[in-house]
Amino acid sequence: MTNQLVECVPNFSEARRPEVVEAIKNAIASIEQIHILNVQSDLDHNRTVITFVGDPQAVENAAFNAIAKAAELIDLNKHTGEHPRIGATDVVPFIPIAGVSMEDCIAIAKRLGKRVADELNIPVYLYEEAATKPERRNLENIRKGEYERLKEEIRTNPNRAPDFGPAYLGNAGATVIGARHYLIAYNVYLSTDDVSIAKKIARAVRNSSGGLRYVKALGMFVDGLAQVSMNLTNYRKTPIARVVEFIRREATRYGTSIHHSELIGLIPQEALIDTAVWYTQMDQFAPEQILEKKLYELRQEEKTTGTFLDDLASGKPTPGGGSAAAQSGAMAAALVAMVARLTIGKKKYADVEDQMQTLLEEAETIRQAQTKAVELDSKAFDAVMAAYKLPKDNPQRKASIQKAMLKAAQVPLDVAKNASRTLQLAVKAATLGNINAITDAGTAGALAWAALTGAGYNVRINLASLEDTNVRESIDTELKQIENQAKSSREQLREQLSQRGGLTLG
Repeated sequence: MTNQLVECVPNFSEARRPEVVEAIKNAIASIEQIHILNVQSDLDHNRTVITFVGDPQAVENAAFNAIAKAAELIDLNKHTGEHPRIGATDVVPFIPIAGVSMEDCIAIAKRLGKRVADELNIPVYLYEEAATKPERRNLENIRKGEYERLKEEIRTNPNRAPDFGPAYLGNAGATVIGARHYLIAYNVYLSTDDVSIAKKIARAVRNSSGGLRYVKALGMFVDGLAQVSMNLTNYRKTPIARVVEFIRREATRYGTSIHHSELIGLIPQEALIDTAVWYTQMDQFAPEQILEKKLYELRQEEKTTGTFLDDLASGKPTPGGGSAAAQSGAMAAALVAMVARLTIGKKKYADVEDQMQTLLEEAETIRQAQTKAVELDSKAFDAVMAAYKLPKDNPQRKASIQKAMLKAAQVPLDVAKNASRTLQLAVKAATLGNINAITDAGTAGALAWAALTGAGYNVRINLASLEDTNVRESIDTELKQIENQAKSSREQLREQLSQRGGLTLG
């Protein structure tokens, strides 16, 4: 799997025709390097959610294929269901997972939106982080009145004009595309069929009408029961347990209770652990107490410190310097995560806890990307060697060598990007983190600098063999920009280490 990872969770207005869902799924899977993680259909909502991940370009292409296939097979004029919708492909969010930024996902959303409009003639609205207007950040504002109302207003109301595409709706309706942070789709069923109660509770719990922050909610009738359907947009700041207990209390007011709840799609493990900790009141719990987590870390440690070092010391050409640079980058990110964890939960640092949570999340994302790059760098060099071994009279030999060389330059370039970003995180860790761990922040910076230096060597040695001058100069320019940013971060780290810890970064 690539060291750049984007998640896409498109929602399609179809669940009652399995053959249509399967066709859309196959359209996504037809793109190489795409991994479908989950497919979930709800007959009452008449809606299917497909979760898939891959490198940015692959995810962008897979999303386009899915939108095209849905437009071919779904007619909104014939669609009915409980869930609000304006399109055959109703909403397409992109979520940064590893080695990519929110800005990268915004760029994907905008490119895809234009392509969908130009090639499929479908109106596209941009939402959340990609929104072009403040009122379009919220999906519910765009979807107001659903397909039937939008079909009329898109022609006459300038405020409802799409960001891309025609000002009219065809059978496929419109599609909302955007970039956002991780979201949990979570529904609570009540022990009643009175949907008015669900609507009252939804109004009470959702943020837009004065309820809990980071909660979006609707009341509806599903499977013979009243349902509070929700999107939880920040499970760290508004945990699931808090939402459930709020609904439980509200339900009691109306003489009913929670029947059961359901998860749509996937959920971060952290969200479930936090819920379990809350209900069991294990105030002193630490994630390191989870058996499976310790076993996984043990296996990873054995793999990285044992097998990897043995392989690195062998007489084989791979793994080599590029992989070692990636490994250094992974260790740097791991140390930043360590500083964050040693800061979170400490009363002395309560005012920076939110910043440390964000720092921890990004550091872990980079650590995963850099760890994957250890293997990717070896594979890239192996591909170069294989290309050179092709017979000299093979007409594809030259092109194969150039393609392999480009990949061999791009992998360490990504390592360099992540190393530079880790240096920035190390600065924040040294500035705001637990003073008792300031040497760990400094070590993280030193390792990140080493990773950047080693990655830079590998980028440049492979660039020298590229014949495309424009590509070579473009990558070289990008690398220099990364290095300049890293030099600035390194100086900032020096200052913080000196001011807070009396230390000097070598």
